Amino acid sequence: MSIKEGTKFQISQAIQSYFNSADSLTVISNNGITIQFMLPDGRGYGSMPVEHLDYLLKKSNLSLVPNKRSLLSNDHEEEQIG
Repeated sequence: MSIKEGTKFQISQAIQSYFNSADSLTVISNNGITIQFMLPDGRGYGSMPVEHLDYLLKKSNLSLVPNKRSLLSNDHEEEQIG
């Protein structure tokens, strides 16, 4: 998965305590080795290796939040098919 700036992830309740009780995080930079992220509501920021983010995704501790643009484009494509 390509992790781009602005990508948002939902944090599972099981690990929210490790992220200042935040329910999501947003990627602010990715240099291929390290991901830097920001937590909502001024709860902070941090960084982690890309491998660790991949691990959290595989363990379902993080889940991708689809952006609104992709949801709109998917709805639009379905309308054109029918």
